[in-house]
Amino acid sequence: MTNIFCFSILANFLLAMLCTNMIISVSAGWMQAHATFYGGSDASGTMGGACGYGDLYTDGYKTNTAALSTALFNDGKSCGGCYQMVCDATKVPQWCLKGKWITITATNFCPPNYALPNDDGGWCNPPRPHFDMAQPAFETIAIYRAGIVPVLYRKVGCRRSGGMRFTMNGRDYFELVLISNVGGAGDLSQVWIKGSKSNKWETMSRNWGANWQSLTYLNGQSLSFKIQASNGKIKTAIDVVPSYWQFGQSFKTNINF
Repeated sequence: MTNIFCFSILANFLLAMLCTNMIISVSAGWMQAHATFYGGSDASGTMGGACGYGDLYTDGYKTNTAALSTALFNDGKSCGGCYQMVCDATKVPQWCLKGKWITITATNFCPPNYALPNDDGGWCNPPRPHFDMAQPAFETIAIYRAGIVPVLYRKVGCRRSGGMRFTMNGRDYFELVLISNVGGAGDLSQVWIKGSKSNKWETMSRNWGANWQSLTYLNGQSLSFKIQASNGKIKTAIDVVPSYWQFGQSFKTNINF
């Protein structure tokens, strides 16, 4: 544990040095994109969104979030994933905050605007990789007046507090389950559900964003979930939803990646 902690400190120190000296290279695993911001200074306008998360504080993401362009959103498969970002001070040193970086979670979709050119307002048009960040997150790495800045980013693991959260929506024969506060890879590739009256795991399908659906009548049963992250790792949460569950309720487990 001590070695892991020391390695984490060293990694963060090296990242700070890279940012300060502006020598991060794309070949070192970083990719190029641009970032803007939305949602207001309190990020109230970022709640909800195309991933299906409601209150981003309740769902574990707070204000370190972003809406992803089509090139990154991947039809919702990127929801919950984490990205480490720095403002590219080699290009706009006057707008970047020196030595600052942030890890954000993908919680929304930034739609294209084909009425505007890709390099003048149509920032989220394909094939551009773009992050429309919550304003407080943007102001962690860049100055508000910049409006838009070039950034370097990379996919990283997500650190969450507590276990995964399962919110039951839908109706009879249509369980729509929002899975949030997922650690590790953060984004999910497959989910299975099992009622207490069955011995078989049923494969769920992605309905939209972070919402997964089952078309089985599961009322009055405790529910277990098997969750596979995009990196292939699997966690199982047994009887996380009690048999007295109702639509609209949320349940947390102590299980996470």
